[in-house]
Amino acid sequence: MTGRRGIPRRRRTRAAAAVVVSFLVLLAAGAGWLYLRLNGNIATFDADGLSKNRPGAGVAGQNVLVIGSDSRADGNSALGGGEGDVGRSDTAFLLHVYGDREHAVAVSIPRDTLVDIPPCKLPDGSWTAEQRHVMFNSAFSLGESAKGNPACTQNTVERLTGLRVDHTVVVDFKGFSAMTSAVGGVEVCVPKDVHQGDLDPHLGSRGPLVFPKGQQNISGQKALDYVRVRHGIGDGSDIGRIQRQQAFLSAMIKKVRSQGFDPTTLLPLADAATKSMTVDPGLGSANKMLSFAMSLKDVDLHNMKFLTLPWRYDGNRVAIVQPDADTLWASLRADRTVDGKDAGKGTGKGKAGSGGGPGAPSPPAPGPVSGAGVKVSVRNATDVTGLAARAAGMLKDHGYEVTGTATDRDRDAASTVIEFGPGEAGHARALARLFPGAYVRGAAADGISLLLGRDYAAAPSSGPAGASPSPSASPSPLPGTLSSDVVSGVRSADDDPCANLSYG
Repeated sequence: MTGRRGIPRRRRTRAAAAVVVSFLVLLAAGAGWLYLRLNGNIATFDADGLSKNRPGAGVAGQNVLVIGSDSRADGNSALGGGEGDVGRSDTAFLLHVYGDREHAVAVSIPRDTLVDIPPCKLPDGSWTAEQRHVMFNSAFSLGESAKGNPACTQNTVERLTGLRVDHTVVVDFKGFSAMTSAVGGVEVCVPKDVHQGDLDPHLGSRGPLVFPKGQQNISGQKALDYVRVRHGIGDGSDIGRIQRQQAFLSAMIKKVRSQGFDPTTLLPLADAATKSMTVDPGLGSANKMLSFAMSLKDVDLHNMKFLTLPWRYDGNRVAIVQPDADTLWASLRADRTVDGKDAGKGTGKGKAGSGGGPGAPSPPAPGPVSGAGVKVSVRNATDVTGLAARAAGMLKDHGYEVTGTATDRDRDAASTVIEFGPGEAGHARALARLFPGAYVRGAAADGISLLLGRDYAAAPSSGPAGASPSPSASPSPLPGTLSSDVVSGVRSADDDPCANLSYG
């Protein structure tokens, strides 16, 4: 039997198959060209500037630091980049992707937050001294280079949070503008009319209307203006701007998800994104970036959360609120969501109340701990009287030399932290066996210091004060619950775009 026009059906099938194979060959060739193009777009920063005493790698989740740069370099000045030739950063957030790959949270760090900046590498190869109680965004400007100092910002975030940053991404103005255009614009909401004078307070007048009040679709320069506007809305602060940036990112994620895996959208978006980013070497290829992007594909919009580091005003600067901030970082280290669920790898769909996932504190290793020849300083960072003396007694029983005890009256730490200097990593890990659930991280200072948190205060004692916990003792309690003040400020990517847009 023959088909139409007398062509045998088998012959038509072979012809169709040949067409499909030819198409696949062309597609593969195009993908190769695209791969080379995207690879050529990607710039990396020098990883030699990363601290030598970094927090240990996480057991489940991933942490990605995203920095917005207002550098004037490479055509950014036409879009409103900062003054001068020094790269500056007004925006930064730490994205934590949980081990179950079904939850994620982005924590914004206000630019004016007062933090300690550890030693950082300068363009001439020298290293700065540690700086205390300075503005967070000054880390990016250390060295005064046009591209900024992302390694220094990463070091600062690791010191601040106790979390190891797996990847760092810097996005410039031009790339951000191009990405919003590539997705066909983003739906946003403006709480009140915004004029040109609100974008540029030096204009001397309100100027023409830029954004009318209400919902609208924006892209390109207008999208950039939206996430940068600060004056004329709320109290004109960076905190209010952060809330609108979180709403914008929520809307952009929602837009990309709604379009699905459409090559006509994804390819321009990938091209714009890779052109705009400077990344750490670990993300320095199209394959690596694609692999990370695909790790987010199962995060539901409702499970993509945004919040701001717990803060309060300190004059015209921002101070970190404790114990809320320590509780937040401890929750992320344990891979627990902002609503208290264990989202570690292999724990299923965010199983609540589970303490057995990889993010939970590990039981002490068997065998005795000997501290012979090891010096430790002890600080009590809680309001529990006598905690430092209790720990010091236990340490002496194990052979440690306690160099001093003190109480930090201004702190109320949720988690116990062990900090170690150069060459002390092994001793610090051994010490951690006496403090189940303690976080171990590197520091610039020599020796080992023990900062006691509320988890140690609440841990059951296996005997009289100063006795060491037995291998069968119960593990430390899971990280504390976030306060209602922190939780009330959380935004989900599927929230109403007009809700919670301004502070003040």
